[in-house]
This record gives sequence, structure tokens and C-alpha cells, in this order.
Amino acid sequence: MIRRIALAAAVGSLALAAAACNTVQGAGEDIESVGEAADRAI
Repeated sequence: MIRRIALAAAVGSLALAAAACNTVQGAGEDIESVGEAADRAI
């Protein structure tokens, strides 16, 4: 259950980050930070 919540939070954060970034490089950095946060949460 906690894993699903963490995954939903990561996907939501990814969607917001992708919408907020202005460049492809910024999107890559945002995706990387979301992935690292998900690794720390699990």
C-alpha cells in the first residue's frame, strides 16, 4: 500500500515537474530528482 502511494506521488510530481520545466535539460534533471526521491522513499 505504501509503495502504491509513493508511486502515485512520484508520478504526480513528475507530471508537475514536466509541466513546470522550460527546457529539455531541465526536464531531465527533474525526472532524475523524482527517481532519486522514489528510491529514497522505498
